[in-house]
Amino acid sequence: MERKEVLIGKKTLKKRIKQLAEQITKDYEGEKVTFMCILKGSLYFFADLTRRVDLDTELEFIRISTYQGQESTREPQMKLYPDNPVTGKNVVVVEDIIDTGITLDYLLKELNEQHPKSLKLCTLLDKPERREVENVNVDYVGFKIPNRFVIGFGLDLDEQYRTLNKVYCITDDPKEKIQEDKDNIKLQLVRKPKKK
Repeated sequence: MERKEVLIGKKTLKKRIKQLAEQITKDYEGEKVTFMCILKGSLYFFADLTRRVDLDTELEFIRISTYQGQESTREPQMKLYPDNPVTGKNVVVVEDIIDTGITLDYLLKELNEQHPKSLKLCTLLDKPERREVENVNVDYVGFKIPNRFVIGFGLDLDEQYRTLNKVYCITDDPKEKIQEDKDNIKLQLVRKPKKK
């Protein structure tokens, strides 16, 4: 396997997830919310996020498969359905990462057919450079990241590395390092300067 470079550390993850939970709590003040976890990748993010939300909540779980290894099959397949319909409910779909948007476009159309009261999307990671579907609006974004394959904190490579407690970027360039902006929101890969 290629070298792993830490993209987002534990403290940065914790801080940002707390901020997202506070924003969701504020946006839905006095309302009941159904949080929908897209398994398996969103599990850790979902657990940390929903425990910090101060609202009356319901939890639902679904599973959609689109990846084999590092490549998308481009054909979403629902493998686990929610237990209850979302008709008339406030729904927040929680995703680990959005890149092409194909999976979320498919899921949001399915859920909208049930006529929820509201439907919002929350993702830990967003790769806007990879977006192919224009109408996938993300309401809550943890981090915008470069167009690179990432693992850890629920994200996998052929079912490995999910339990790592940080988000890592796979790179085969030994001169790359990670650079965070001052708000730890947008991250990018940069080449290390040459030593003089």
